[in-house]
Amino acid sequence: MDLYLDDVIKLLLAILLGGMIGFEREFRDKAAGFRTIIFICVGATLFTIFSIRIAGDKDPGRIAANIVTGVGFLGAGVVLRNEGRIVGLTTASIVWLTAAIGMGIGSNQYALAFTTALFMFLILWVFPYIERIINNFREERIYEITWVGRPGKFEELDILIHKLNLYIRSKKRNKSGNDLIYILDIVGSPRNHNLLVNSLIADQDIQKIIS
Repeated sequence: MDLYLDDVIKLLLAILLGGMIGFEREFRDKAAGFRTIIFICVGATLFTIFSIRIAGDKDPGRIAANIVTGVGFLGAGVVLRNEGRIVGLTTASIVWLTAAIGMGIGSNQYALAFTTALFMFLILWVFPYIERIINNFREERIYEITWVGRPGKFEELDILIHKLNLYIRSKKRNKSGNDLIYILDIVGSPRNHNLLVNSLIADQDIQKIIS
């Protein structure tokens, strides 16, 4: 199989677009950084070129379809569970979308690939500011509250949380010796979270609060 100038241009475009996206991930110190994203974009481009060349007059989508599956496993590797939260979903979706951009380049869909990369770059840099605005109204926190004895305290805390217009996403009750431990994933405004913390600090029954 010969090397064509068009193939070199496609690979260079994949390096350029993958590098733009990878720079943002590296800048934010994410699991899939600069070189990783470039390799994903270039790899998807190369596999798509191979798919078209090898297939000839037959179905060129067979190899390309397996790129989606393979990248899915790669993206799953950056998804982690940390302190009760799932992290890495954004990076995993970027890995998936970067591969799609590479496939677009490999199949001569330059305009669509560039437009997608541009939108992706805007989302990565502009949308975090919108998220900060949203977080002024909605914030998620994990609480670990410890006290001695009184099982009825669980229900009292639930009532307090609802009175403060906070939403309990999940809760877990534990016991260690005489200590009762309540682990809560709570969503609400930062102001209401602060009111909850102040109420817990003022509560004579509460021995320890981690949030």
